Amino acid sequence: MDNTIFGRYTNYDTPIHRIEPRVKIILMIILIVPVFFKFTNWYTNMIMVAILLIFFFLITALSRTKIRTLLRSLSTMWFLILFLLVVYLFVPNSSYHIVMVQFSGGYTLYWDSVYQCFYIIIRLFLIVAIAMMLTCTTKNTDLTYAFEWYMAPLKVVHFPSHAIAMTLSIALRFIPTLLEESSRILKAQESRGIDFSHGGFGRRFRAIIALIIPLFNSAFSRSDELAHAMEARGYDPNAKRTRYRKYPLHSVDLYATLIILAFFGLFLALYIIDRNNPIDIINLLSGVETNSIFIVEAVEEVL
Repeated sequence: MDNTIFGRYTNYDTPIHRIEPRVKIILMIILIVPVFFKFTNWYTNMIMVAILLIFFFLITALSRTKIRTLLRSLSTMWFLILFLLVVYLFVPNSSYHIVMVQFSGGYTLYWDSVYQCFYIIIRLFLIVAIAMMLTCTTKNTDLTYAFEWYMAPLKVVHFPSHAIAMTLSIALRFIPTLLEESSRILKAQESRGIDFSHGGFGRRFRAIIALIIPLFNSAFSRSDELAHAMEARGYDPNAKRTRYRKYPLHSVDLYATLIILAFFGLFLALYIIDRNNPIDIINLLSGVETNSIFIVEAVEEVL
């Protein structure tokens, strides 16, 4: 649990950290949209997903976030990954045709199911990792301001935009705190002889109860302390807010927007073309290779 970085801001002075929070949220959404683009050919899909992964890892390196730490923080997705493996590999589907292995008991494993499972897992990884990148490079106060700014038009219908934004900010702030608290309670209960990793379902359920009840008690105590602290400082959610910090736009916001929009525009154009005329990357690359060989031979003849 200590490996997780979800909701935990890392204080670095990088171009990704310096992007204005309102711009960063929009760019995150734009970057997530191409993950849902599905092309006609499976190998075109995999190549496009690989391009998205490379682009994301470049952003990760630019923000000075360790890829190994990011992967460890996604360890909670292993249960979902195993569930997807079971569903795609063992649940029959009439759309699968390419046989991988045929067992004597009548069960057949298809390459189509392996591809679909791998493709879904990579897309889930990208969606979660991009969202985590937002929380790792943006302060909670900046996220609160951005959420409140986007919900400002709803104030016309008396929507409590500031209260909702503050709630989201507090939730993001306390995710790593509660995870650290759960790790502390887990170690304390293990030192008292409670075994969380062995035994049957009933025994493990009782062990989890011994973890959840103190965790809920600690969460309610912290929320009560936070409420009293905010009241003591005169916090009024209905009062007109003033801000110490200003959030002007800088050149880094413009450059980041142009890069993300160009990347998104390329994916969107390829997706639209593929809808009308399926893109065959392999034939396209082989055609480029053939043309290159022809050009080289022509130049050699001239020389």
